[in-house]
Amino acid sequence: RRRAGPRVPSRGVSDPPGPPPPNVRAAPTPLPPRRLTQLWHRLRAPIPVELFTGPLDVLHEPDFVLPPTRARRRIVTIHDLSYMVHPECALPSVARYLNGAVPRSLARADAVVADSHATRRDLERLLGVEPGRVAVIYPGVGPQFRPLAPEVTEPVRRRLGLPERFILFVSTIEPRKNLVRLVEAFARLIGAEGQAGRPAACGLHLVIAGRKGWLYEPVFEAIARLGVESRVRMLDFVNDSDLPMVYNLAEAFAYPSIYEGFGFPPLEALACGTPVVASDSSSLPEALGDAALLVPPHDTGAIAAALERAISDPELRSRVRAAGPEQARRFTWERAARQVLDLYRS
Repeated sequence: RRRAGPRVPSRGVSDPPGPPPPNVRAAPTPLPPRRLTQLWHRLRAPIPVELFTGPLDVLHEPDFVLPPTRARRRIVTIHDLSYMVHPECALPSVARYLNGAVPRSLARADAVVADSHATRRDLERLLGVEPGRVAVIYPGVGPQFRPLAPEVTEPVRRRLGLPERFILFVSTIEPRKNLVRLVEAFARLIGAEGQAGRPAACGLHLVIAGRKGWLYEPVFEAIARLGVESRVRMLDFVNDSDLPMVYNLAEAFAYPSIYEGFGFPPLEALACGTPVVASDSSSLPEALGDAALLVPPHDTGAIAAALERAISDPELRSRVRAAGPEQARRFTWERAARQVLDLYRS
């Protein structure tokens, strides 16, 4: 039976509104995704996804766990194994679920997609996945992340009430993001608790843009303990339309995360030409290359020193203005889509 392309369910009820592209057919389900997940993976109800979609040539599950399916080719994307590599940083209920569901999913998959070679190595080392089954397909960085002129960015500064000088962090507030050490490094940089601050940090603030995840209390306790409340701004959430401007406004971007499967925020910051200080662990060196300052995530002094260099070294800042966007251009959604389509057809 000849077709223009494989039939793949590609849109769920929780996706943004708006019509899908002409060659995509939406297949709504009678239950919300959370209920379907409970049926499929917690209760293990053998309800095939084809009940909602009709016959399928390929089923690609982009989020860890395959649903029941009769598709001839089954593909699953594993973004990271943080819940195994750093279980102390994972929500216990999520870790228990994934520790049971992911191995079953991998056993049924014909191919596995990983966001990075770091995740591929973790899959091989921790779950025994054969190397030939894992395709590394890098995600992309959108074209909206680019250097912008002050006349574009300054209205956003005024509307959000952002300080004149700030270091930026963007992500969920959770243990894996290592925010307590970032706050400690920032306090050292500005001279909190009687320490001698760096001259380059005069008037500098730390802006944390991210919603509370879990076990976030130590971050707020560190801010109070170090007496930096007046120099730390919590944004809670930044709209997608504002985010490129906020990256551009920052003097530097800090991302000392303990573990990442890919790491979108620091690469988006580089795309905007903003100097980045990030961890030298997991996938981050792979994604950021030589365009970022990489430091051990557990070394507060190294984080502080790298931040000082990022805000004060004019040669570095000039280099990143060119090298950051160039590094980010290696990662495009068009390229990722072509690679995924090739995997469907293989």
